[in-house]
Amino acid sequence: METQTPDIGREVFATLKYIIDPEIGVNIVDLGLVYKVSLEGDQLNVELTLTTPGCPMSNTIIMASEQILHKRFPSLDVKVELVWSPVWTPDMISEEGLRQLEKN
Repeated sequence: METQTPDIGREVFATLKYIIDPEIGVNIVDLGLVYKVSLEGDQLNVELTLTTPGCPMSNTIIMASEQILHKRFPSLDVKVELVWSPVWTPDMISEEGLRQLEKN
């Protein structure tokens, strides 16, 4: 996870914790799906991935991420990009994500 602007990066990650992967039941941040957050002028860029390239929820997760970030940062132009490198692995799940998985 890379962040150009630490303060906004923390806010973006905190906001994206509200997006739950519907198949796994854990938020996309603790799953390790959010790779990069950067702010270039008034453009907020987020790079995220999915657990598998064929994930049927890809559009839902991307649209939900864009919508929640638009609401949180109305003065910024939000761009959420789906990337596949590096390939996601279960090793990217945070300790909190692992605790959530144990509860499910």
